[in-house]
Amino acid sequence: MKRILLLAFLILTTSACNELQQVVNQLPQGTTGIGNAEIAQGLRAALDQGIDKQVKKLSLKDGFFKNELVKILLPDELKKVDKTLRDVGLGNLADEGLRILNRAAEDAVGEATPIFVDAVKQITFGDAKQILLGSNNAATQYLEQSTSSQLYSKFKPKIDASFKKVGADKIWNSLITKYNTLPLTTDVNPDLTEYVTQEALDGVYTMIAVEEKEIRTKLSSRTSDLLKRVFALQDSKQ
Repeated sequence: MKRILLLAFLILTTSACNELQQVVNQLPQGTTGIGNAEIAQGLRAALDQGIDKQVKKLSLKDGFFKNELVKILLPDELKKVDKTLRDVGLGNLADEGLRILNRAAEDAVGEATPIFVDAVKQITFGDAKQILLGSNNAATQYLEQSTSSQLYSKFKPKIDASFKKVGADKIWNSLITKYNTLPLTTDVNPDLTEYVTQEALDGVYTMIAVEEKEIRTKLSSRTSDLLKRVFALQDSKQ
C-alpha cells in the first residue's frame, strides 16, 4: 500500500513539475523573476522615452499647430469671435490669433520639458505589473492621474511667460478689443492662459501615450535591454 501511495505521489509530482516547466518555457527568456521595482523602472523608462521622442517634437515650430492630435483650437467662447471677425474682413487677424495660441504652447513645452522629466522620476507605481499588463496607454494614464495637478501649477507660469514672449498677449488683446467694439456683440474677456495651459498639458500626455503604444506594440521601439525585458512580460500575457 505504501508503495502504491509513493508511486502515485511521484506521478503527481512529476506531472505538476512538467506543467510548471511548460509555463516557464512559454515565458520570453529573461522575464522570470521580474519584480515590481524593475517593472516600475521599465515603465518610467517608457515614459521618459515618450518625453524624449514625442514631447520634444511639440516644442518645435508647428509642433502643436500642424499636429492634428494636439492642435489647440479655439474655445467655444471664442468661436463666435472668430466667425464675426472673418465676416467683417478680419480673417487674417483671426488666423494669426489661432496660430499664436499654438506658438505659445510650443514655446512653453520647450521650457517645461525638465518639469515633465522630473515628474516621471518622482512617480511611484503601487502595482506596476497591473499597469504593465493594462491598456496601451495605462502608464501614461497613471502619470496623468498622479501628476496633472502638480504639473498644471508649474506649467501655467511657463504658458504665461510664453504668451508674452511670442506676442500672443498683444495679438489677442487687439483681436478681442476689435471684436468688443463691433455693434451687436457681447463683450468677451476669456482667460486664454488658463485655457492654453490645460490644452498644452493634454497635448503632452497625448504624445507620451503615442510613444507608450509604440513600445508596447513594436519590438523595434524598445531601445534598451530594460524595455525589452520588462515589456516581454507584457507580450507573454497576451
